Amino acid sequence: MADLNDERTRPGFGTSQSFTGASVPRTREVFDAGLRRHMLSIYNYMASGVLLTGVVAMLVANAGYASGPVMWLGMLGSLGVVLAMSFGRNKFSTATLQAMFWGYAVLMGMFLSSVFVIYTGASIAATFFATAGAFAGLSLFGYTTQKDLSGMGSFLIMGVIGLLIAMVVNMFIGSQPLDYAISFLGVLIFAGLTAYDTQRLKSEYLQIQNMKITNPNAVAAYPVGKMVILGALNLYLDFINMFLFLLRFMGASRD
Repeated sequence: MADLNDERTRPGFGTSQSFTGASVPRTREVFDAGLRRHMLSIYNYMASGVLLTGVVAMLVANAGYASGPVMWLGMLGSLGVVLAMSFGRNKFSTATLQAMFWGYAVLMGMFLSSVFVIYTGASIAATFFATAGAFAGLSLFGYTTQKDLSGMGSFLIMGVIGLLIAMVVNMFIGSQPLDYAISFLGVLIFAGLTAYDTQRLKSEYLQIQNMKITNPNAVAAYPVGKMVILGALNLYLDFINMFLFLLRFMGASRD
């Protein structure tokens, strides 16, 4: 697969920029254009995955299969795929990761089909647009801020683990106040992860491009395509989880 995001030095441009101590003739505009294309590719995959999940969820719900085996297949299948993509990223080709990403979006649609049975369509739409607006603002903040958000990473991951434990505990005790607390913290945690992941994906791309400048032979075949797919998966998860936690507040039950 051709590396369409790899911006190399072009003749006729004489502006000098310094990266990791090496001065290389290249324009800031060319470098930034490569970054913008890279991030746009990630957002395109992520948005397409969210759209596919929504369409599948709606079709499954309308067909009357939003329960039982279909939901279990979606839940277990999506869990297996995301674990395989996360831990086997170096073993799979870019094309295989692409297929797994689309398969994951379909399985998540099967799992989330119950949303269209539990909540009204109007409240789902309102929550979706609220999530989309919040996601766009948070991602823009992560992309443009000069503040280093890397310190948030470990804290937020610990927060996700804490949320999972609290959700399992609440399955047995059925506490309504705890459920509201989980939902509130879930929105905050995945809002933070949206900004953090955006900055991390931007930084990873810049690091790879700087390495290509200083030592092109060492990373000439670096799979930027894999970075796009896995980056889209990260942002997809941030969006879906923020949507689901926010839906607990904004969703109007059909009952």
